[in-house]
Amino acid sequence: MHKPCAVIPVYNHEHAVPTVVSDLLAAGLPCVLVDDASDPACATVLRQLAEHPQVFLVQLMQNQGKGGAVMAGLREAGRLSFSHALQVDADGQHDLADVASFISQSQAHPQALVGGYPQYDDSVPKARLYARYLTHVWVWINSLSLAIPDSMCGFRVYPLPATLALIDSVALGRRMDFDPEILVRLSWRNQPMCWLPTRVHYPKDGISHFRLFHDNALISKMHTKLFFGMLLRAPLILWRRWRG
Repeated sequence: MHKPCAVIPVYNHEHAVPTVVSDLLAAGLPCVLVDDASDPACATVLRQLAEHPQVFLVQLMQNQGKGGAVMAGLREAGRLSFSHALQVDADGQHDLADVASFISQSQAHPQALVGGYPQYDDSVPKARLYARYLTHVWVWINSLSLAIPDSMCGFRVYPLPATLALIDSVALGRRMDFDPEILVRLSWRNQPMCWLPTRVHYPKDGISHFRLFHDNALISKMHTKLFFGMLLRAPLILWRRWRG
């Protein structure tokens, strides 16, 4: 069975998220919206969107951060009996014309995580672009592999059984450290992954919740934790890969 939905973490993106939801519904994907303790104006928009029979709303009373919101959405998707979930940002930066190709790839390889490999235009902030490369290097080190070409793009299809088994057994980062950490930990479990290019655009009036100092500190702490975890697991990881 392949029954996909979209999971959209939302924190004060009331202007962009209606278009995101509309495009996903037009692509045939039900939507799980996660209100990460947004302001009243955004919360009102989300409740209105949830009046659609194919839109489901999870409301978090305290702000959990992107990772916490995504995990809440994935758990709700599993509870609703979806088999796969496409993670999509609420700010409109992802090219939703690529939804069909991602879902098609997931249908062809239902056990695999389908990750987005971003193709940036000139709108990308250069500081964030360059900082991503340092994270990529650490992810390659901590996963003992070059098989993850991009760990920060939040446009990916998760196979829910394997993903929920991980997030229910490990304390993952709950903010911007979530996206790279879950990929490394899934790779430790020999999770199949495949990658598709996807265009990414940063709207000029978009709202970024990336906190330059705090989130970079969290990501650095996450890489350090994963590094020592990798050292402990390295023999098992390499043996699994050698077997198959």
